[in-house]
Amino acid sequence: MSTSGAGARDTAEGPGGEEPDAPPRLTHRQIVTVLSGLMLGMFLAALDQMVVSSALRTIADDLQGLTAQAWVTTAYLVAGTIATPLYGKLSDIYGRRPVYLWAIALFTAGSLLCGLAGSIHQLAAFRAVQGLGGGGLMSLAMTIIADITSPRERGRYQGYITAVFAGSSVVGPLLGGAFAQRATLFGLDGWRWIFLVNVPLAALAVIVILRVLRVPHQPVKHRLDYGGATALAIGIVPLLVVAEQGRGWGWSSPRALILYAVGLAGLIAFVLVERRMGDAALLPLRLLGVKAFRLGVVLHFVVGIGMFGAMTVIPLYLQLAQGMSPIAAGLATLPTVVANVTVTLVVGRLISRTGRFKVHLVAGVGSLAAAMAVFATLRVDSPLWYVSVGMLFLGAGLGAAMQTITILAQSEIPRRDMGAATASVNFFRSNGGTVGAAAFLSIFFSVAGPGIAERLATALREPSFRRLAEEPANAAALEGVLRSNGSVNLEDSAFLRTLDSRVAMPFMEGYVSALQAVFVTGAVVSLIALVIAAWRVPDTELSAD
Repeated sequence: MSTSGAGARDTAEGPGGEEPDAPPRLTHRQIVTVLSGLMLGMFLAALDQMVVSSALRTIADDLQGLTAQAWVTTAYLVAGTIATPLYGKLSDIYGRRPVYLWAIALFTAGSLLCGLAGSIHQLAAFRAVQGLGGGGLMSLAMTIIADITSPRERGRYQGYITAVFAGSSVVGPLLGGAFAQRATLFGLDGWRWIFLVNVPLAALAVIVILRVLRVPHQPVKHRLDYGGATALAIGIVPLLVVAEQGRGWGWSSPRALILYAVGLAGLIAFVLVERRMGDAALLPLRLLGVKAFRLGVVLHFVVGIGMFGAMTVIPLYLQLAQGMSPIAAGLATLPTVVANVTVTLVVGRLISRTGRFKVHLVAGVGSLAAAMAVFATLRVDSPLWYVSVGMLFLGAGLGAAMQTITILAQSEIPRRDMGAATASVNFFRSNGGTVGAAAFLSIFFSVAGPGIAERLATALREPSFRRLAEEPANAAALEGVLRSNGSVNLEDSAFLRTLDSRVAMPFMEGYVSALQAVFVTGAVVSLIALVIAAWRVPDTELSAD
């Protein structure tokens, strides 16, 4: 069904060919038709993120790079973060559909390369290519919904998109776990199919989008801000490198200080370039003068830190501390998914009916803070029901918070700026996610290594523990893990599968202690977001027009 007929064109342009602020009036059936194409593209990106998270430990073990696994996540997020604002501008110029198709093509090319990676660092580089495509899938979907709906309606329809993201959280971990547990499949390592499966899914997405994604487009004249994109990359990448490598280099080492300086110079240059570019800027600074938009991007950044950080670290707890297989860890995350999908759909309909969103925003961020508090009290022997309580809080919080923050940021933005504004919102969320994933994993491994070494040294003073550790099977498992200087090699955690549970206990306790430090940090970050949401966001009613 085409939505680009005469009626749609009449509403796409105002008198004199100028674009009005009101969205084109599409019927519910037309909107759902467009949504079907967007949801498939969104599912492609969201599925990949969930699949990788559940199998990352297996991938890192196979490629001998457990402590470098943050690069696999952060490379994707960094590339997507930098590309996202460009997608907003490009879609304003050339239309949403061709740019959306280009994003899928880039994502598919990156997936093929990831399936052929020979090292953890190659995989990270190819994940960056994926990120260049993935950066457009979420932001363009949200932009198109904003194009064709009123502010009040957006909660209802953006809820469907968010529910797809949550639904991928069910399929992703299960699919990732199933592939990761297969040693080989059709002559390739099982985990490589995590990426290769994207190819047929992408082909299906292209077919559907070509058929249904037909929205009116009124070209907007923009110059592309390549200087801003370059300055942004110079500002962000060095700081993320420090976040990942700082624990090894030392946070005040000469290399770290040099990268701090380069990153700061890049960010200053970015602000200067954006000021000079004016309306053509990658992130138009005038949008920051809109209070709702300003609060939205701040909340997206802060909540993104906790969201992506938690999603990166929780599978480590389930697999390292609880000893679950990747597929079992995926099944264990079902409470998050159920809560997310349910709350997303309910909140979307409530916002559509009442026009009020602040109460849902505050409740959602508060639920995230509660989830972090539960996770911060996990132990090696915590029952699964207790972990599930934290997951329920996490899923409900994400379901209520993420869509309402986007609605907040878009609520006072004119339609002509919707592409750039929505891309900017996703830019800050991706930035927060990148910082969260890098920082949480950095904290985890910074605390885990010394903690495990200290517990092992204490345990080895006990004759009974020492005798157990010296048994042939345990000694073989520990070979290469214990270094002569008393430290431990955490690059490969596969030895835990064959180690006697009593000998493995210092490792388990060290990992859990590090996870507690991570989630205490996440709780503090979530509380900051809660204060902003409760005291700074006005309790306004969204327009029905």
